Amino acid sequence: MRNKFYLLSLVCTSLLATSIYAQQPALDAMIDRNIASLVATYKTLHAAPELSHHEEKTSTFFAAQLRGMGYDVTERVGKYENPALSSYGVVAIMKNGPGPTVLIRTELDALPVNEKTGLPYASTVKTKNEAGDEVSVMHACGHDVHITSMLGTAKMLSELKDQWRGTLIILGQPAEETVDGARAMMRDGLYQKFPKPDFVVALHDHSELEAGKVGYTPGYSLASADSVDIKVRGLGGHGAAPETTKDPIVVAAEIVLALQTIVSRENSPLDPAVITVGSIHGGSKHNIIPDEVNLQLTVRAYREEVRHRMLASIGRIAKGIALAAGIPADRAPIVTVSSTQFTAATYNDPALTERLAAVFTRALGADNVVKLPPAMMSEDFGYLSLEKTIPSVDFSLGAVDPEKVKQSRAAGTPLPSLHSALFAPLPEPTLRTGVKAMTSAVLELMKK
Repeated sequence: MRNKFYLLSLVCTSLLATSIYAQQPALDAMIDRNIASLVATYKTLHAAPELSHHEEKTSTFFAAQLRGMGYDVTERVGKYENPALSSYGVVAIMKNGPGPTVLIRTELDALPVNEKTGLPYASTVKTKNEAGDEVSVMHACGHDVHITSMLGTAKMLSELKDQWRGTLIILGQPAEETVDGARAMMRDGLYQKFPKPDFVVALHDHSELEAGKVGYTPGYSLASADSVDIKVRGLGGHGAAPETTKDPIVVAAEIVLALQTIVSRENSPLDPAVITVGSIHGGSKHNIIPDEVNLQLTVRAYREEVRHRMLASIGRIAKGIALAAGIPADRAPIVTVSSTQFTAATYNDPALTERLAAVFTRALGADNVVKLPPAMMSEDFGYLSLEKTIPSVDFSLGAVDPEKVKQSRAAGTPLPSLHSALFAPLPEPTLRTGVKAMTSAVLELMKK
């Protein structure tokens, strides 16, 4: 009897594997029929980027495409802390009987970057930012790849309803680059107004991985990020008489160097952390000691306790150095941690990550699936997991011409990174792989 059950199990496993593998040629053929249209869509989006908080045309286009595929679409989802800002979040739902609820997400916004790729579809868009200054705009982070891949995935799944069951949610998220778009959608009751997902999945293009490949990182994959401002206040005066002043430039220089000891001497080397001073401004002339100097920092970590400890240390060190320099208590440095420009770390649920890695291996081949190390960049995808209570995965999508990757590695020269004015994904294989990988992931999570 035991042998009969064993044989039956083998037969069922074999049939399931056969079914999964049988899906791949059909999916490849479907992507083949749509790839030219997807590439055209990508180029249109690339040429017409919109800044965070201003994604009106992009979201309208995205919503219209999904509505035309049969999805139930809601626009302008989200509430920012600043009531003067409009949220252009999009939520599209397709219900296909009882089953799991899966949310897949794309970002909609672009960056204030002047494109220098020289591509025939390069962005020439200029607009006013929120400060009123004219800036160039570019999809320098590849969100146009994400949007197009999502539209391709949405179309595949709308045509493959006989192969999945449950509720599919497609999220068009605004303002990822300013890391307040996901929080805006959550603040507007995303999981109260719409079904709460059982799984959340996203992809992000990768500037060092070959097009045709995907990457995955179990556990922490991206860091938290805090924006910190330090106003170093001194007592200004003539550059020829420094003894009559309390020089904030010298104090600021000491603070910059001392901050590095937080990571090297106060934090375990097994807990990755970064403190970078990205901006320092002070003074107006060669022979004038100014009254103040302003520093801008980015602070990054994976674990929340490390993050909070670093932020506390920054305040302690800044004020301690000023005190040692003889700056009066009423002129102590002012340390401000932004309440809007921050985001939590991105954590990929290990079990779900390994499950999807196996799916990608079946769909794309083992040579095209790469385990990647975590990085210290940041984004706001993590908020959608409700502090790790919903299994979520943000996987990487190769976007670079394989020949350029090969040349870069041979010469030891870096490729244009994300946010670079020269970042130029290779459209056709990148989109093909993105659609196939995401569609395969959803079919796995919602299989009948």
